[in-house]
Amino acid sequence: MRADLRRGCFVLALAALAAIPAWPQNPPPDLANESLEDLMNIKVTSVSKQEQKVSRTAAAIFVITSEDIRRSGATNIPDLLRMVPGVDVAQINANTWAVSIRGFNTRFSDKLLVMVDGRSVYTPTFGGVYWDVVDLPLEDIERIEVIRGPGGSVWGANAVNGVINIITKAAAETKGAMVVAGGGNTDEGFATLQYGGSLGAKTDFRVYTKYFNQDHNPGLSGPDGGDGWGVLRGGFRADVVFSSKDNLTIQGDLYRGEAGQAEPYLASVTSPLELVAIGVNVSGGFVQGIWNHTFSARSGTSLQVSYQQYKRNDLILENRGTVDIDFQNHFLWGERQNIIWGLDYRNSRTTTVGTLAASLNPADLTTQLFSSFIQDEFALIHDRLYLTVGTKLEHDYYNGFSLMPSGRVVWTPSDHQTLWAAVSRAARTPSAIDASVRYNFGGFIGAGGTPTLISFIGNPNVKNEDLLAYEAGYRTMLSDRVSVDLAAYYNSYTNQDTVEPTTPFIEDTPAPPHLDVPETYENLMYGETQGLEIFANWKVLDRWTLSPGYAFEQIHMHLEPESQDTTSVSAAEGSSPVHSAQLRSHVVLPRNLGWDTSLFFTDRIADPVIPAYTRLDTGLTWQWKKGVVFSLVGQNLLKDRHLEYDDLYSSTATTLVKRSVYAKVTWSH
Repeated sequence: MRADLRRGCFVLALAALAAIPAWPQNPPPDLANESLEDLMNIKVTSVSKQEQKVSRTAAAIFVITSEDIRRSGATNIPDLLRMVPGVDVAQINANTWAVSIRGFNTRFSDKLLVMVDGRSVYTPTFGGVYWDVVDLPLEDIERIEVIRGPGGSVWGANAVNGVINIITKAAAETKGAMVVAGGGNTDEGFATLQYGGSLGAKTDFRVYTKYFNQDHNPGLSGPDGGDGWGVLRGGFRADVVFSSKDNLTIQGDLYRGEAGQAEPYLASVTSPLELVAIGVNVSGGFVQGIWNHTFSARSGTSLQVSYQQYKRNDLILENRGTVDIDFQNHFLWGERQNIIWGLDYRNSRTTTVGTLAASLNPADLTTQLFSSFIQDEFALIHDRLYLTVGTKLEHDYYNGFSLMPSGRVVWTPSDHQTLWAAVSRAARTPSAIDASVRYNFGGFIGAGGTPTLISFIGNPNVKNEDLLAYEAGYRTMLSDRVSVDLAAYYNSYTNQDTVEPTTPFIEDTPAPPHLDVPETYENLMYGETQGLEIFANWKVLDRWTLSPGYAFEQIHMHLEPESQDTTSVSAAEGSSPVHSAQLRSHVVLPRNLGWDTSLFFTDRIADPVIPAYTRLDTGLTWQWKKGVVFSLVGQNLLKDRHLEYDDLYSSTATTLVKRSVYAKVTWSH
């Protein structure tokens, strides 16, 4: 299959490059030459669905710029997110990650909403993100906006502890040809071929193909973890300007690959559950259109429509297709108010084929989601004090209506200082796993020779998990060389999932007749978290920049008196580190050389027990001549191999992250 993927990669690339003549590719700006004030005033859209400066946002936001991405040496999006304080990234195996914001980390972190250009990639089956297929050429990412804290009043359900929005570059910014190729001991081979140009005076476009092949990681008890993988992807984007008031963006991609995994297997109702190595086939794609219309300088609308589909045999064989429609309108009312409102609709249909180990009931399901939101930004004192209030009203398949309001205030006493505070409510809606899974943990011959099966059965009446969050923050430029961003929070959680025993019963199928001893979900846990996040940028010298960051969090969870759960409290409290820290260094050397180093410290995890570890990445880049850049990158250099996360739910096998080195060349014209 990998040979077919390689051939397909080059065939698609040659077809794209041969079609149209070349324009020169625009070089990326070097943000090292910009002032810290410029970086503080990068414009973002994910906080309020409209453009505003970072320095005037009433939220804990971190922006990973295209220059940060270029310097990082990362080859995937989860590794890019390691630089954000308050984001916990743990690699489970070569193709699986656990990523969360502000605690509660698991393979499928269900309190985190992830989007690409505003299109949700959160899967409602497992309640999380398949990070192995959230991919695109990293050179095409304009920025990644990471909100630590709830965004439910704007983005809706599941934006509980954070929002990640990956925003791609306009086609006009990627004109010309680009070839990226490289390889190493872990990233054995990777390549991106891309071409961008114009069709007439009003249409810009790009097409690309990307392929990678990654070696396996070491297993916990052997040299081969069986988790090597490779994916071929191709995509396009076209931006059309119809008039001074109307523009349209159409983009899409297709991907196909295979990932080595160890999946749960149950031979019979009297057998123990075991992990069996398989190849997970992943395929899918999306198409998305965004139409923007400007009525005047004071009013405009946006309509976004997308369809995405994926198919994979991970735990269960699933084929899911989802249609999303998002409309929003903003207008200025008087001299003080900026109002934005919108309507959303989602239709998602899934068909599944289960196994004796895991299945869904019903196997096929279509769900719909309706929502509306409104937000009003009120200027109490122009250019100094702003109050924003808003709410999202959403109707989901499982629990009907939910309301997610928020209030935010931001005060800028001077051009170089910002204070903000926020109170927000958010909700996490049930996933298909919560409501309808049948998971059999294994069986044995019980007392009197009775076949006995231990199982977990989803609860169709499980409730939304709720959050009430209190946040405050401070941003300042201490000098023209030092900026600091500080955020603190207190979160109160209610109706959190617990695992409760339920009444045993006799069932005849699958044979032989056996006693089933089940557990199910209930909402009998509550608790609170409190934390602090701080990061800074320090231009030590004109050619040397340091970017330190630190995050602290304490999680305290409690059970209702009627709960019989014995695992959920420890799993919630111990799933994320109490302390984590980052230090990034960028040095501009003579002869067009750049040296970047990143140091990441992650405190021990209590449940599952993972020792503390420190990761060191470093990379050297050399611009040989215009349009040609060579890179040599080392990752995880301090230790030959280390453990970052252990999947206690046995949805996949855990392997060790190993030291790696790769070389890369980038050619653009």
